[in-house]
Amino acid sequence: MSQQNQLSNWKNQTYMIGGLIGSVFGLIAAYLYARAAEEDAVRSGGKPSSRVSTGEVIGLGLAALAMIRQITEMGKSSDKR
Repeated sequence: MSQQNQLSNWKNQTYMIGGLIGSVFGLIAAYLYARAAEEDAVRSGGKPSSRVSTGEVIGLGLAALAMIRQITEMGKSSDKR
């Protein structure tokens, strides 16, 4: 196998594993969000609210960017950190 082919296989495997982990993480997050909204609706006697504030979305976006940065740093060798 050539060097280029080995690199491509490694990258494809990394993309597949990352995609699977991201999908599982997203499904778990959606399940927990829906469950919390439903429990809140039961307590308040209304229907579940799907409204999310802009501040919450911005906070989640910043947290996601921080997590992506940490993952990127894991890929660097220890002497370049």
